[in-house]
Amino acid sequence: QVQLAESGGGSVQAGDSLRLSCRASGRSLSDYILAWFRQPPGAEREFVAGITWSGGSTYYGVSVKGRVTISRDKAKNTVYLQMNRLKPEDTAVYYCAAGLLGYGSTWYLDLHEYDSWGQGTQVTVSS
Repeated sequence: QVQLAESGGGSVQAGDSLRLSCRASGRSLSDYILAWFRQPPGAEREFVAGITWSGGSTYYGVSVKGRVTISRDKAKNTVYLQMNRLKPEDTAVYYCAAGLLGYGSTWYLDLHEYDSWGQGTQVTVSS
């Protein structure tokens, strides 16, 4: 089992930036994708970004492409989500997730591909 712990959320103004962190522990991540999902109030959880641990391939959700960057630090077992030019619609609980590499064109978008989840960190963007 992979244990995940998010940090870095908070309350900011529109146009500000945040960097979220997710530290992983418990087992090797060599066969895993690590990803960020978010869940706005009253809405479904949606994919934000993902990165394969071994190869570093990145994936981005269509709603945030161009404003976020996902990266990893293997030495620290940590994944980062840099978020720029934040908007009120970015307000959500952000979750870190880990899952085994899948197959198909959009496998990483499926919540059920991920077996481990962090506790979530709140991001609130005010106008």
